[in-house]
Amino acid sequence: MRPRPLILALVLSLVSLFALPAPAQQAEKDGQQSSPQTESQRKVVNRVTPMYPNIARTMDLHGVVKVQVMVGPNGAPKSVQVKGGHPILAEAAVNAVEKWKWVATGHETKELIEVRFEQ
Repeated sequence: MRPRPLILALVLSLVSLFALPAPAQQAEKDGQQSSPQTESQRKVVNRVTPMYPNIARTMDLHGVVKVQVMVGPNGAPKSVQVKGGHPILAEAAVNAVEKWKWVATGHETKELIEVRFEQ
């Protein structure tokens, strides 16, 4: 049994999912925003380390995944969007960042996070 073609097909299908911008991302590129937001670098109070996927270790994948997080006034993430990186690593990055906690403020902010995966 040769698992490589199956893994390659999986990787290619995941890449195609992340290659096309979602409508919300396209609206941001066009300068349209649905609610008042600010870009900032709020202090992270609780940072969860992502679990390195076993398939990524097997394939010797490493690199950086960029995610944009909408953080609510209470410091909890409201939404997480992948902005770049390998799709297999992206899921692990999103799962970890969804558990992060930032300092509470009076408004929501957008945070751009880079999650590094190294073996």
